[in-house]
Amino acid sequence: MSPDEHLEALEREGQAFTAALDDLTAPVTACPGWSVADLAYHTGEVHRFWSTVVRERLRQVDEGTVVLPARPDDEDLPAWFRDGVIELLATLQDTPPDTPVWTWAPQQDAAFVRRRMAQETTVHRWDAERAAGGRPSPIDPALAVDGIDELCDFFLGQRAADDTAPPTGSLHLHATDTEGEWVVRADGTTMTVVREHAKGDAAVRGPASDLLLALWRRADLDQLEVLGDRTVAEELIAFTDLG
Repeated sequence: MSPDEHLEALEREGQAFTAALDDLTAPVTACPGWSVADLAYHTGEVHRFWSTVVRERLRQVDEGTVVLPARPDDEDLPAWFRDGVIELLATLQDTPPDTPVWTWAPQQDAAFVRRRMAQETTVHRWDAERAAGGRPSPIDPALAVDGIDELCDFFLGQRAADDTAPPTGSLHLHATDTEGEWVVRADGTTMTVVREHAKGDAAVRGPASDLLLALWRRADLDQLEVLGDRTVAEELIAFTDLG
């Protein structure tokens, strides 16, 4: 996806997220102990953080560099969240994608922020819709494939503060509703990802939305087709620091 397509996704998903902010007391399954109000505040705070980083062209961020506003009263949260999306969109639209800014990743530019905010908002939109009851809208296949690419680039294998030994084996991920195949290989010390069709110790097949949600530990593997050694699939997916 292009940086402009990331902005389009951020606008669309931000609007859908806002529309899901009805019952703010509903629990969020993927975030134990959180209500929808907590989810809205967290995501709105993240939006404002990155708005500040990009708007001020920050190249270094230390504790206290970005001062965020206090949490609003719950009845004001939906409007506060909506305004944060609008502010973030305006800031990113006014900033060329190749503008250097601080990020926590090797990619240090505004294009990274566009993509990260589109993906973050999308997954949490799904969380909010699920908490509201009914069936959440699936993630657009192209956006989901982009999300899997991003997760493989920046999250997969980055397990933090855990004594669990890194797994071994290989996992083939296959999107069935659009072009998208990945092979994850782990040897106990490193984890690599290649975008290709190849046999793995395990394979997980399904719509791109369900694959992404499984990687973000929102969807159960039972919702997908799992072939081969299921334990390998479970261990490779679990060995990921999702922040």
